[in-house]
Amino acid sequence: MTTVYERRRTAPPRAAGRPRSPAGPLLAALWAGAAAVVALWWADTASVVGPAGWLTGAGRIAGLLCGYACAVLVGLMARVPLLERRIGSDRVARWHAGAGRYTICLLVAHVVLVLAGYAAQDHRSPAAETLTVVLDYPEMLKATAGTVVLLAVGVTSVRAVRRRTGYEFWYYVHLLTYAAVFLAFGHQLALGNDLNGRPVATAAWYALYLGVAALVLWFRVLVPVRLNLRHRLRVESVHPEAPGVYSVVVRGRHLDRLDARAGQFFRWRFLGARLGWTSTPYSLSAPPRGDRLRITVKALGGHSAAVALLRPGTRVWAEGPYGSLTAGRRTSSKALLVAAGVGITPLRALFETLPGEVTLLYRAHGAQDLALGGELEAIARRRGARVLYALNDEHGRRPALTAASLRTAVPDLPGHDVYVCGPHGFARDVYEALRAAGVPDRRIHHESFEL
Repeated sequence: MTTVYERRRTAPPRAAGRPRSPAGPLLAALWAGAAAVVALWWADTASVVGPAGWLTGAGRIAGLLCGYACAVLVGLMARVPLLERRIGSDRVARWHAGAGRYTICLLVAHVVLVLAGYAAQDHRSPAAETLTVVLDYPEMLKATAGTVVLLAVGVTSVRAVRRRTGYEFWYYVHLLTYAAVFLAFGHQLALGNDLNGRPVATAAWYALYLGVAALVLWFRVLVPVRLNLRHRLRVESVHPEAPGVYSVVVRGRHLDRLDARAGQFFRWRFLGARLGWTSTPYSLSAPPRGDRLRITVKALGGHSAAVALLRPGTRVWAEGPYGSLTAGRRTSSKALLVAAGVGITPLRALFETLPGEVTLLYRAHGAQDLALGGELEAIARRRGARVLYALNDEHGRRPALTAASLRTAVPDLPGHDVYVCGPHGFARDVYEALRAAGVPDRRIHHESFEL
């Protein structure tokens, strides 16, 4: 581990107070909604008799909870700024992924249990009962199509499948979730005994779905349209930083009104360059300056590799800013930034702007892979900070980032806020080492988008 250090410091300012996260109240509200759904079934069910009744009753509960969960899933990914910036995009995405798994399980349980209950009640085979329900019951053909789409979304989200498919394919399959929810909505009202004939419950169900639809329309459609009409973003330049790593400078109008902060990211589309069909998140690799933004991208897939081929003047469609890996998380006047690979991009911006005493630890394969290394050392000299490098030795062995090595590099580590950005496995290992070194959980800040 090589250290670059210059003894030139000023007294660090006191840490600003952190705004309280709305995560707790939001989760409480979501669970309260689920409890209200179960209470709706309870109030509408006088008794449950026999195997058919138990199967059908369990299927009804699963169906109600699945319908509620579908609305929650869509709402979580509506990119509401309160969630994206105060709770954190990665945390919301993990909630969405976890809730998605439960939703698929509830969907399968609803289908299997209800069909089994109907078959037992009518003394028919499950296959014959399924054909009758799908072909003869109102809204069931659309609901069946929606079910197939939701199952396809669930399958493509399985980690083993996700690794073998491109981001673009995964992205477009997930967009079909909107169609699936729309197709299944009529079935919920037409055949949902707990909603049918209950004006208050029906009105609440409409309010839930229309409210979520309004959030999606506003934050995923209208707000981005307004942003891009106002700021008129275009590529100004593209230049290499390291093997396979390129920085893109984007120019626009009135960019100070974006209120973008170091550590945040945007979702980018580069129009007219065959990159406009997919919205891809890239972090700002420098603090916003005047009429310019900069991102730094590593070629890890088809979209990111094509970024190197962008030409000046290419129109850019951006959505954001998103993310909460900012100075707003700070609880101490001292900070350690730990980056690996292209995870250096948001931390490079923070390294320049984060107040107080700051140390940066950068993990890379070799010196040739240190993207933005020259800028980091210049920032360190200017602000009297430290840059530490963790590079492979001449035999390709990685240096271990253990609790002991971290405490050696930063002796008063437990008193630091620690910002971590890098691949999922790296971030997990660093987190465990930090906890073993005595850093409180509340002082470890990271964003990971591995779903």
